[in-house]
Amino acid sequence: MRESQAAEARPYHHGDLRRALIDAASRLLEAEGPSALSLRAVAREAGVSPAAPYHHFKDKGELLEAVAHEGWTLLDEALAKAKAEAPSPRDAMNSLGVAYVCFARENPALYRVMYDTARDREDLPDQMQGEKDSAYCKVRDTLVEAGADPDDTLDIELATTAAWCSAHGLAEMAGFKQFEHLKEACGGEVPFLRAIFQHMGLASRIAHD
Repeated sequence: MRESQAAEARPYHHGDLRRALIDAASRLLEAEGPSALSLRAVAREAGVSPAAPYHHFKDKGELLEAVAHEGWTLLDEALAKAKAEAPSPRDAMNSLGVAYVCFARENPALYRVMYDTARDREDLPDQMQGEKDSAYCKVRDTLVEAGADPDDTLDIELATTAAWCSAHGLAEMAGFKQFEHLKEACGGEVPFLRAIFQHMGLASRIAHD
């Protein structure tokens, strides 16, 4: 029943097969985890024939790469929104961190796949770091706007890496029950995350160097 309902709810339109498969894989990923993901399962979820995925992906690994690429795009959009809504560069640094952790907490399986595929290749994707408007560059540019010296290449790269690692670490740990009393004291998860990033003080440190 579930398979036929999925096909009826999400009809495949000719010309959108690759998009339909990535969307189906993302749904399965969050609902059932990476172990449930296969080209056959994704085909069922998308409401297409078992052979259809092979027109775009040679195996599960290629499909996961495409899903991870989508994840980096969504993360970039979340960070762009957080930066645009921040009243100042210093606030933007904290907002970027909060947006990063919230994305990871709201999309745990996708977030894991994003880093697992990068780890397997021992390289972060260009989409994350190499492109001009990438998520990494947003953090770097915000640090410069907050007062970092753009000519001190080593320092700005170290600071950007520190900021990214801090957000990644908090994303990994934020769900621990030991932090529940802190979240309650701060007034919720987002205020708790913001308070943590404020105590890290990356933006304020650079602005006063």
